[in-house]
Formats: sequence, C-alpha cells, structure tokens
Amino acid sequence: MTKRFGEKCGIFGVFGKGFEAARLVHPGLWALQHRGQESTGITSSDGKQIRVYRGGGLVAHVFDEKSLRFLKGHLAIGHNRYSTSGGSWDKHTQPVVEKSGNKIILTLAHNGNLPSTKKLETFLKEKKVPADEANDSEMMAKAIACYVRQGYQLEDAILKAYPLFTGVFCLLVMDEKNMVAVRDSFGIRPLSLGKLNGGFVIASETCALDVVGAKFLRDVKPGEMIIISDQGLKSIQIEKGQQKLDVFEFVYFARPDSYLLGKSVDEVRQNLGAELAKENELKADVVIPVPDSGVPAAIGFSKQSKIPFDLGLIKNRYIHRTFIMPEQHTRNHLVQLKLNPMKHILKGKRVVVVDDSIVRGTTSKELITMIRKAGAKKVHLMISSPPVKYPDFYGIDTPRQSELVAATKSVKEIEQEIGVDSLHYLSYKGLIKATGFPESKLCTSCFSGIYPVDIGERAKEIKRID
Repeated sequence: MTKRFGEKCGIFGVFGKGFEAARLVHPGLWALQHRGQESTGITSSDGKQIRVYRGGGLVAHVFDEKSLRFLKGHLAIGHNRYSTSGGSWDKHTQPVVEKSGNKIILTLAHNGNLPSTKKLETFLKEKKVPADEANDSEMMAKAIACYVRQGYQLEDAILKAYPLFTGVFCLLVMDEKNMVAVRDSFGIRPLSLGKLNGGFVIASETCALDVVGAKFLRDVKPGEMIIISDQGLKSIQIEKGQQKLDVFEFVYFARPDSYLLGKSVDEVRQNLGAELAKENELKADVVIPVPDSGVPAAIGFSKQSKIPFDLGLIKNRYIHRTFIMPEQHTRNHLVQLKLNPMKHILKGKRVVVVDDSIVRGTTSKELITMIRKAGAKKVHLMISSPPVKYPDFYGIDTPRQSELVAATKSVKEIEQEIGVDSLHYLSYKGLIKATGFPESKLCTSCFSGIYPVDIGERAKEIKRID
C-alpha cells in the first residue's frame, strides 16, 4: 500500500455492423478501471452523427441506461482518465472532441504522455489554432483536426500529424465512419486487437477483450496504424518499430489476468516473487501480500521459499482514489481505511510482507506500524522490483525524483525510516529474468534512468544515481 503510481488512462474501441457499440465499450472500460479513476467517457457514431457522453468519477457512476441509449451506433471509443498533470476532470476529460462549426469531426482517446510538446505547439501556432490551455492529448487532436478541415481523410490526417507526436502514445481516433488505432514506435504502453462477431475491438489490455467475449488476434505493432471501416481492417506501418514495453506494466499496472507480449501478467509476477526468494533466504513464519498487486509475487515467494502464504491484510474494496477526506482525528489512519490487519495471522510471527514497489515510503511506514501493532514479532519487507530511482515521463503519475525515497536514501536508511527489520529489493537482473524477455524488449526507465523515447527539455530534471 505504498503511495502508488497512477497509470494515465485506459482506452477501448469497438467497430461492428449491427453492434450497439457503446454497450460493449461500457464493460470494456469497467475492465480497465484500474488504469484510471478520475473521469470516463464514450463517443459513438451511427455513421452519420457522433455523440458524446463524459463525466467525472468511476465508470459505474458516470454511465446509466439513459446515457447508453443516447450513445447510438455501431462505432464507439471510450477512455478512463488518470491525470498526470493538474486540472479538473471536466476540463480535460476524454475522448477529446474536435468540431468544425457545430459539427463534431473527430474524437480522440490517448494513453501515454508526450514529454515535449514543442513541435505541436509550433505547428498549432503557425496554423493559428488556440492551444494555450490544451494538454498533450488535446494538442494531438487539434493537429489531426487541422488536416481534416483541409479535406484530408482521417487516416491521411493522422499520417500527416504523426511526426509532431514526440513521446509515448496509444491512440484511438474516430470520425463518423472510421476507427483508427495508432501506437508509437517503441510500444511502451500496451494495445491489443481483438475480433468479435465480424467486428473488431481495440483495448489497452487483453482482460478487457475477455470481458466482451472478443478473441485476441494480436498486439498493435509499435509504429503501426490500424484503420477499421466498412471495408474491413487495414494496416499501415508508419515507421519502423522497436518494442520497448514498460516493465512496470508487468510489475504493477496491468491486471493480472491480462497478457502482455503473449505472457501472462500473473505468471510473470509470480516469477518476480520466486526470484526475490532465491536472492534472499529468510527465516520466517508467514508470507503476506500487500493486496492486490502484491498477491501474485507473494505466492511466488511462498512457493520458492516454502514459507506458508496467508492473507494477513484485508482490503476494503470500496475505497477509491477519490474518497472523501475523513474527520481530522482519523486522518492519520488513512491506510486502515484501505487495509486492516488480521491479528490472529500476525501475532507473535516473523512476517514477510511482499509489495510491488516503494515510491515515497510514507505509506509503507504506516503499513509496517499497523502490522507491528497487530503483534508481529519481526517484519521483513520484500519488494518485487528494484528501487525506483527515476521518474516516468511516459504516461505514469510519478513524483519528482527528489521525492522518490530510493533516489535520496540507502536501503539501510529506508529500513530505519519505515521501521522494518529488513528491506530487500529484487535485483535488476532478477527483474529481467522473471519477465522471460531480453532487456532490449523492455523499457526500464524508472529503475535504470534509460529513456528510450527522447524526453527533450525534461532531461534537465534528472540526476544520475549510481
């Protein structure tokens, strides 16, 4: 229950003749709720008119029968947002809508982040398009819309605007008749293609394909554009791709029932735990996970170490990121709103606690205090990834480098700060080994400080750490 990273968004799109597409996008977004809880939206088309429905909060709170009836058509895209920058949900909610006069000409949903928007800003200024308060997603939509207004077809408008997109992006773009998926040339964020009853589905993760009964066909390739229309599916390789999937998708972000690059996320997480146990032999009585993301790694650790696994912390599943701040006397017990210790499992025991990462360390400290108060004799904290020493610029809500505890303190100092008997991170080599992929296929920027996509002017924010 460390202070979590926030993933910037999940996207889901459906195209199929005879479909009520919005009614398929709706459960798809529900399955991708973990990728963003700030706002959600769906845009749909019946081939003649684009309709829009967006709101702040969770998918379950925003959409109802009336809104889904309104979203007519066989084509729809949806978006769950987790902001990586300031601004209220109503200002930057997605899909982004672009109009010509009163008519909606396209909508766009984006997962990722452009560390530098200088090219876009220059282009839009030259075209006299106001973009002072626009974020990266909105600037991309505005650039594509510029070409559409000049008479370009949607796919050609995207091709023209693509060189302006300097960063990380999985995009879904639609007009009245077409749905287009685009992935940046490094494929840092996941994007999958599925088939459903003669139609097609695009999703950030395969778990969302499963929810609507779509058959997984393949991943959208890095640097590829897929156009889905009445004529079927067409693929254009815009630029040569080099796969660099963010390894944090395996560590924490993706749902455990998803597959990334053909590998089970759950299986990789169990491997992470097993590698952690191989690297650190401990004498203990019980292994407990920090739910939910720590569960597979804790199972893997338990199997490898032969130390029994148990659920020593119970999660309140109805607490979300935007819950109302409690009365001041209970404000220091926010962790207990989310997690409660099982005293009969912890009392008098040497406990191994398995979590996926430590960010700032403040919540870890509260968690360890809670476990000790429940009667644990010893507490060993095992982290199923290496120390997070660098911020992300590719669509993850990370603190500044100076706020990352592993960037400023040694392991011994962190041990003392959070109050554990020992703290052990998975080694970088162990991380790569557990994925089963060569290092060259992965982006490991949060651990290594190596940024495959140029971060432009943001590079000056980074301090190299041995």
